Amino acid sequence: MSGIRKRSVMIAGHPTSVSLEEPFWEALREIAGARGQSVQALIGAIDAERGAQNLSSAIRVHVLAAVRAPGGAEAGSG
Repeated sequence: MSGIRKRSVMIAGHPTSVSLEEPFWEALREIAGARGQSVQALIGAIDAERGAQNLSSAIRVHVLAAVRAPGGAEAGSG
């Protein structure tokens, strides 16, 4: 698996950084594209639903749920 990549994103108007392995960034782009939204918007939606879970962990779980769901990345919000 590729090394971890840190990227800056805006969530609810606030900048934050997210560290994920490159395959997760690729999957996020695919999921967001299939849903007709930006990666930033998808991360914002994941953030809003994550509760106390670490954001990077919540993203990984969301990606896993999306690829396991019937229809893959095009499936619902995970």
